[in-house]
Amino acid sequence: MHPSVLFASDWLVPQWPAPAGVRAVCTTRAGGVSAPPYDTLNLGTHVGDDAACVARNRALLQAALGARPVFLNQVHGAHMQALGPQTPDGLEADGAFTRARGLACTMMVADCLPILLCDTRGTMVAAVHAGWRGLAGSGGAGVVETIYQQFMAQGVAEPAQAAIELIAWLGPCIGPQAFEVGSEVRDAFTAAAPQAAACFRPLPEGKWLANLPALARQRLQAAGVSQVYGNDSSPAWCTVGNPSRFFSYRRDRVSGRQAACIWLE
Repeated sequence: MHPSVLFASDWLVPQWPAPAGVRAVCTTRAGGVSAPPYDTLNLGTHVGDDAACVARNRALLQAALGARPVFLNQVHGAHMQALGPQTPDGLEADGAFTRARGLACTMMVADCLPILLCDTRGTMVAAVHAGWRGLAGSGGAGVVETIYQQFMAQGVAEPAQAAIELIAWLGPCIGPQAFEVGSEVRDAFTAAAPQAAACFRPLPEGKWLANLPALARQRLQAAGVSQVYGNDSSPAWCTVGNPSRFFSYRRDRVSGRQAACIWLE
């Protein structure tokens, strides 16, 4: 039985030209056993849900994937973790990459942006957790630049060919209609990339609406990843604006977590 037959009907399966053997999916609220307000497929152990329900949800996810999802302790940083057969859950990192088959790089989100990546030869996959802090990073180097360097270090992409060697998919996140931030967030991006100013819309009292997917696309393209699919900043991708489909911490405060996963079959 192919794993995808176990996917809940509204899980997001990336529509992108990934090579054979690369599989990816992003869960929604559907398909689990947790009670409200974590209904139903909450995958986070740190949000107050019943531990037995979370364990069952994670087992359901693993069965659906046909691969072991490796869950990290995400801290809004830029550390990337290499995954191997013995890698345990709970390591502190905001991104994961692997060449091993049967291991799913897994990012939990409830407003932050999950980014899935692979090379076009299908030799390595990666996932990163891109909240604004991790995406902005320090001195213009955040999660996108760090994971790109991992692909380079692994010999997956050559500099002259990087633009056509890597592809990326952006999952659901808080949309530009809902992501109100202060000037410090805008400054964190524009200090290193003035063009990032186009991704912010002014509000009264010095506040801004930030377009997180557009900021990610800028960073990916600047790194040499020109093929970017998925979240186009439209309302259908917004976690805040789609309460029946997505968990959202900003909307609900007490909230579950969905997960974006990518793996090599």
